[in-house]
Amino acid sequence: MEALTDQQIRSSFVNCTKGDAARMKLPQDFAELPWEDLDFLGWVDPGAPLRAHIVRPGADGSLVGITLRVPGVKRTSAVKSSVCQICMTAHAASGVSLLVAPLAGVRGREGNTVGIYVCADLACSLYIRGKRLPKLRGGRHEETVGVDEKIARALANLDSFTARVTG
Repeated sequence: MEALTDQQIRSSFVNCTKGDAARMKLPQDFAELPWEDLDFLGWVDPGAPLRAHIVRPGADGSLVGITLRVPGVKRTSAVKSSVCQICMTAHAASGVSLLVAPLAGVRGREGNTVGIYVCADLACSLYIRGKRLPKLRGGRHEETVGVDEKIARALANLDSFTARVTG
């Protein structure tokens, strides 16, 4: 992914108001992000830890930003591990969060949402490349597919979620 500017990021959001996009805080390490290792930019808002954001280049080169929130649902302790629905990385239960995105447009203003289980730190690209390792009891599951195939799968999964948000 190519480095993005503050303005590019804020103007990309499809499911929040311009005021919400202007108020969101960018990642604390924004100046040091490893852009060459990112397939999309994902972060938990440092000013609002129950909010997260994803910005992804679209097929036509445009940017698509989605704002998400952590719903007020408590997890049961019976869940030992979970898998991110974007990058398919297995984590201990605390390493995956349910994030909910308001739908774009009128449907979102009416309160309609769609959810997805994702890496709690939204570092899918780094997990795919082995630059960050998940915390998982009992060892890691090694896939036989290569990094390029994992990237393609993750982007297809993110595209599917984005299509559900934008309708």
